[in-house]
Amino acid sequence: MSLAAPGTLRIGLAGFGNVGQDLARRLCDGAIPEARLVAISAVNLARATVNAAGLEPRPRVVALAELPSLVDVVVECATADAFPEIARATLTAGRMLIAVSAGGVPNCPDMVELARAHGGRVRIASGALPGLDILRCAREGTIRRVHLRSQIKPGSMAHEKYVLDRGFDFAKHPPTQAVKIFEGSAGEAAAAFPRHFNVAVSLSLGGIGFDRTTVEVWVDPDIAGAIHNVEIDADDIGLTMQSRNRPSANPRTSRIVSPSILAAIRSIVAPVQVGS
Repeated sequence: MSLAAPGTLRIGLAGFGNVGQDLARRLCDGAIPEARLVAISAVNLARATVNAAGLEPRPRVVALAELPSLVDVVVECATADAFPEIARATLTAGRMLIAVSAGGVPNCPDMVELARAHGGRVRIASGALPGLDILRCAREGTIRRVHLRSQIKPGSMAHEKYVLDRGFDFAKHPPTQAVKIFEGSAGEAAAAFPRHFNVAVSLSLGGIGFDRTTVEVWVDPDIAGAIHNVEIDADDIGLTMQSRNRPSANPRTSRIVSPSILAAIRSIVAPVQVGS
């Protein structure tokens, strides 16, 4: 028996933490009538089964290897470390991947080749970052500069190895004013903060690459959630934009993450799509 009505986009979740569970509730509540959550995969399948028990219609909980065969689209809402395995399983099966953990892209160098070879597609959902639509338009011409300045709450960075190795102990000694902790390329930022800088990777993929995109990271005690400032200088557009993200129940994750995934799914089924 089919898990979804004919013509319905079948969605599978790879990862079932805070973001995955929030997204599952929204889909099961009918946020997008043309899409149906039919399957979930996670590292701990027993825990995922318990957490999915209240969902109706009830999705199946399956191993990652089985997930792509049941769905049209796999939504990765796991971690940067888990991204390569999820991407390879999805793309090898010729399915579309909607990815949240863009920080894992550098660790999956065969991603584009797999997508081309098997007819899969990858879409990065990045609601936390402003200006991506204009950036993609500007890439059709010449872009001279793309710069990201991010302000992050101290608690989000307190236990990062990169931060601790440089003598910052924000857990014991919280800063009283903004402190710059990083300046370099987007590739270096992604390597230094793989759990945090999905935004740097998304900006690089949409524009001029990891090496030419520059990044500053500041720890700021006076902000409610992460703030990202994007500056673009191109032949066809000059742009300065800022996003002020609101934290979710998990303070390391912005509330906009689940809506960004919903927007990506909606764009697949919508008869009219806004944006380039």
